[in-house]
Amino acid sequence: MPDVNPAPDDAYYNTSTTESPETTTGSSSQHVEKLRKMLFRRMLVGVNDGRYFLGLFHCVDKQGNILLQDAVEYRSARHSAPSPTEQRSLGLILIPAACRSSCHVDCSVEESMSLLCLNK
Repeated sequence: MPDVNPAPDDAYYNTSTTESPETTTGSSSQHVEKLRKMLFRRMLVGVNDGRYFLGLFHCVDKQGNILLQDAVEYRSARHSAPSPTEQRSLGLILIPAACRSSCHVDCSVEESMSLLCLNK
């Protein structure tokens, strides 16, 4: 699964004076199209405290918060020696951008190559 780390707001809505409105709109719509291709795909999101969430990508907002539906939380059980993973079903969850440490999308090799240029 490829790493997908959405760029800051500027990358999506770059309104610098050197670009015309047509260029800004075109760049923004390209990012929107790439994100639309990821809709309802399985996404694995890691957070700073070591937990992982697996669910269907539902949306992302301007701040980079991710909504997953039918999410399952995975965390290591520290009280066991071989550290098995505990899981629990959560449903619809919002993962704040500040808490996110990694993000992976389940897709083909060709799609992952096209998603790698998401930050450009």
